Amino acid sequence: MRPVAELRSSGIRGVFSDIDDTLTHNGVIELEAYSALLRAREAGLRVVLVTGRPAGWAEVLASVWPVDAAIAENGGIAYLKREGRLERIYFDPGEPADDLRRLAMLADEIIREFPFARRSDDCTLRITDVAFDIGEHQQLSAAEIDALVTRCRELGARTLVSSVHAHAFMHAADKAQMSARVANVLWGESPTEVAEHYAFVGDSPNDQAAFAFFHASIGVANVARYAATLRPPPRYVTTSPNGRGFAEAIDAIVP
Repeated sequence: MRPVAELRSSGIRGVFSDIDDTLTHNGVIELEAYSALLRAREAGLRVVLVTGRPAGWAEVLASVWPVDAAIAENGGIAYLKREGRLERIYFDPGEPADDLRRLAMLADEIIREFPFARRSDDCTLRITDVAFDIGEHQQLSAAEIDALVTRCRELGARTLVSSVHAHAFMHAADKAQMSARVANVLWGESPTEVAEHYAFVGDSPNDQAAFAFFHASIGVANVARYAATLRPPPRYVTTSPNGRGFAEAIDAIVP
């Protein structure tokens, strides 16, 4: 990972960003991060949030934050702001009702099997996945996380792990694929254009696909805790963690 100060910002049209531990610290948006979002918008950059958090969060954030869209549930669903109104799109076609029933059964099985398993506090706002708390209000060990996600896969789900949640889902999306789709819907960009002309900022394993896809992939400093397992890690890294790191990334893009 190279210092973000070495990033060549010419040609960057916008920024896709994770939320938890990238814009936030201890679960709260940092002043520096929100100010940086405003600065990016004032400079003419497009801004999209890309999170493992639930659809309910994304709908609100896309409505009231200075962003063009918010992608939720690691790419399963997105809310796009167009002509003053929100448009909801799913990665997979149709409504995810059947998947939700399967995921509810999976979650019940996981809770029965593992005494440490606990649904995330935001579970009632989810549409395309189910999430378990691994680091938000309780801290699970690596062995416990591995056991939980392994069992989810055995039950037929795909999985991703963030700094706060372990996710199980049936769709085939990830943060990179849905980012490319949103950019195509909003601005007519091809995947190649998105990879070359947009930056991504994140901090954890569920950002892995985006770190691999975006040429200007940036990790805030706290990504270092996952450096041994990220393949590949982000191309650039900030010196500051969390929201202050995001602000540093925007400083590198908007001198």
